[in-house]
Amino acid sequence: MTTTLVPIESMLLEVDGRHWAAYASCREMNPDLFFPEPGEATDEAVRICRGCPVLEECRDWALGTRVKYGVWGAMTERDRRRVLRRSA
Repeated sequence: MTTTLVPIESMLLEVDGRHWAAYASCREMNPDLFFPEPGEATDEAVRICRGCPVLEECRDWALGTRVKYGVWGAMTERDRRRVLRRSA
């Protein structure tokens, strides 16, 4: 797993309207962990998310924009579909 470090100045900038993303625990992690291939485990990504200081913002954004892929706000694709179906 390779980690690419990002200068702190760029992390403080707004990321596509998601200013909270600069504080996300995943920001310096390998994205493959959060976007696994079908059938690969998501446990590690969900564990990282659960300890994230911006978990709620991330989850709300993913649900609000109906993100289809990846682990966001400690929720897998299946978790988000389930929540969206219940709220429909």
